[in-house]
Amino acid sequence: MNEWVTRPLSTLADVRVSNVDKKSLPGEKPVLLCNYMDAYANDYIRSDIAFMEATASAAEIAKFKVDVGDVVVTKDSETPDDIGIPAVVTEQIDNLVCGYHLALLKTRKEFVDPVFLCKQLGSHEAARYFGQRAAGSTRYGLSNGALANFPVSLPGLPKQRRIATILTGIDTAIEKTEALIAKYQQIKAGLMHDLFTRGVQPNGQLRPPREQAPELYQETAIGWIPREWSESDCSIEFAIESGITLGQHRRPSKRPRAYLRVANVHRDELRLEDLAYLEVLPNESVPTLQEFDLLIVEGHANRAEIGRCAMVTAEASGLLFQNHLFRLRPHRLNHFYALDWLNSHYAMRHWETMCSTSSGLNTINRRMLGRMFVAVPSPDEQVLIAQKALGAKKRLGLELQKLHKLRSQKRGLMHDLLTGKVPVKVEEPKVVDG
Repeated sequence: MNEWVTRPLSTLADVRVSNVDKKSLPGEKPVLLCNYMDAYANDYIRSDIAFMEATASAAEIAKFKVDVGDVVVTKDSETPDDIGIPAVVTEQIDNLVCGYHLALLKTRKEFVDPVFLCKQLGSHEAARYFGQRAAGSTRYGLSNGALANFPVSLPGLPKQRRIATILTGIDTAIEKTEALIAKYQQIKAGLMHDLFTRGVQPNGQLRPPREQAPELYQETAIGWIPREWSESDCSIEFAIESGITLGQHRRPSKRPRAYLRVANVHRDELRLEDLAYLEVLPNESVPTLQEFDLLIVEGHANRAEIGRCAMVTAEASGLLFQNHLFRLRPHRLNHFYALDWLNSHYAMRHWETMCSTSSGLNTINRRMLGRMFVAVPSPDEQVLIAQKALGAKKRLGLELQKLHKLRSQKRGLMHDLLTGKVPVKVEEPKVVDG
């Protein structure tokens, strides 16, 4: 890093803290407003963002007009972790003004590349700096001085631009992969809806829609399903078990055992990277997990995440599970069909109507779970449905793995490139003989 220097942010950009609110007032000029979430949710500020319409005074427009090459930074938030999140403006957008709770950085391009500066502000080191200096108790904010004095490490402009190009390239790959994932998620959702409303015939094809062949369907409490299917509920189809209640006596000491919690159980996926541990008492009988068990989330702040279900893998066999999870073991249902049903649109609709809220946490209980409707096809059709669903899951899973790999690569690149740990070569301009 011998060619790198460290300079305060105020020497690389004009720092302007916006006071433009969301109101539309008579006598002011109509503008597009770049708001907190526009900066928080995007690495790049572009014209495809749906900006809010508002008004601003002539003085506000003159001071806070957003131009290509500017960087916007979140200045206030409800948590210190969301302070100092940057986004760089890569397109000139007519009439765009920086809104309240943001700082607008007018970069001095003779000293710093805007994308490079944005990436430095988004680094782990910057997050630590901003988190330590965020003031507040219920709402946190950065002082103008804390922003202005942020130490920016940077090499010469050619290397800044090269680093910016590399990081922009991996961001583009991430965006394309995220777009593919969104597409495959829509395809999978459509397929799952068809599978649970029309089923699969022995020839591997979906039944004709009810509009074309009403005689193939029956009406139930949850809507129309194939006539051959029987009606049941979770209390009949599963053995349901609650997990271990935590407490002071469970602090791991002499007999620690790994257990799964809500953070480990996602829809259709167990994540075992971050296991927690609890104490098992002498001669205590505790419920353990077996491969192919199903785990359902009992409580979550996000209503849409209630009841999400994952299957226990071989790696998780033998682990314990906490009381905010339910373990389900099918009596006669195919395990994979049961997993798909418990994550289906029917199940999600059931939880939307049944779950209760306490102190901001949406919860379900064993009685609610037991009352959930379950459609039961023949064993052979259950297998066919699960196989059809598996094909869509695999395609989606490959893209999710790719996204995870790209994000991991980005973290590594940001650390290596933005600290000078890995040197960057800049091609010399070719000299053409006259």
